[in-house]
Amino acid sequence: MKKIIKGFYRVYQFIMSLAVPLLPWKDTKLLSSPGSIANVPNILKKEGVHTLFVATTKGTLKRGYLNGILDELQGMGIHYHIFSSITPDPTISSIEEGVAEYNSHNCNGILAVGGGSVIDCSKVIGARAVKPNMSVSDMKGILKIRKKLPTFIAVPTTAGTGSECTLAAVITDEKTHYKYPINDPCLLPDYAILDGELTKDLPPHLTAQTGMDAMTHSTEAYINKFSSKESKSFAIKSLTLIHSNLLKAYNNGQDIEARQNMLEASFYAGKAFTKAYVGYVHAIGHAIGGIYGMPHGLTMAILLPKVLRKYDTKAEKSLSEIAIALGESPSLSTKELSQRFIALIENYNRAMVIPENITSLSKSDYGEIARRALKEANPLYPVPEIWSEKEIFEVLDEVI
Repeated sequence: MKKIIKGFYRVYQFIMSLAVPLLPWKDTKLLSSPGSIANVPNILKKEGVHTLFVATTKGTLKRGYLNGILDELQGMGIHYHIFSSITPDPTISSIEEGVAEYNSHNCNGILAVGGGSVIDCSKVIGARAVKPNMSVSDMKGILKIRKKLPTFIAVPTTAGTGSECTLAAVITDEKTHYKYPINDPCLLPDYAILDGELTKDLPPHLTAQTGMDAMTHSTEAYINKFSSKESKSFAIKSLTLIHSNLLKAYNNGQDIEARQNMLEASFYAGKAFTKAYVGYVHAIGHAIGGIYGMPHGLTMAILLPKVLRKYDTKAEKSLSEIAIALGESPSLSTKELSQRFIALIENYNRAMVIPENITSLSKSDYGEIARRALKEANPLYPVPEIWSEKEIFEVLDEVI
């Protein structure tokens, strides 16, 4: 029976790999350079936005990143409303509060300036604005929205989620402590602006966590079955940039070149996984994050090497290819190369003072974590090996 179920999952994933390229993908326009946020007013004028919904955080406002463009908008006669009540790991209540303000101010465009939480929350605010009769929970899963969002400009202030170029938004139901993804091509932003100046004040621990989130996106996208040449190419581009720039950005936040390169690494990681998907690192991590409120990037960093080791031979070839792309000798065995890449991840974690374990994890929650992770991952994620509760318990034993 288990073989039949796993066979069904693989058939489903194969069909999805054929169908994904046929979806109505939007070509997100990329502007990438220090100071590029200054292009926002002209973009809004070009797109005919008369009232802008500005989604951000109180910290971003305090740092003054938006002062210049908001002053320019006033001079151009473009009205704006600022919404800064977005929590880390955006909740349904934040979305509902946001869409009420969007509608009450008659907005027709969205500018999301912040980390993945701000961008994800803004995506679903836009979705609720165009689908007012559909609840957030009804949007969960794949292709539930299917309606164009208002003009959407995403400006990330962290280098990790890649939300500025993905069809996904991850939402937390604060009543059930359940974290789940919403996936629809209409959630792809119209514009992505990567401005390294906006990330130079990111503290080291967040630089580390978001950087390892990007590494997880790229790695899972690369090793997944049915990952296309395009997705693999984006993943390697991302991993190469991370390998050359993450520790530089961590050790010196004012290194604008490293900051800019990490934003591009996050962007290409997003391009990789938006068509190739993620895997059990994310599925388990979302479950843990929902139950314990752990930061997403921290959970990814801790879980990534454990999950990769658990895949064992099922992911060796792909991991060896990544290791070679990052400079290891192709003369080494596949096993040695894959182990070196996993060791590299662990070295990054140690260098950036990321713990090896999740001390808050309780064995009494294993069953619920596994249930949520398997519900998210199967049959959608084309992981190297299809797992059951048993394998997830074994990974959790490694991080407790």
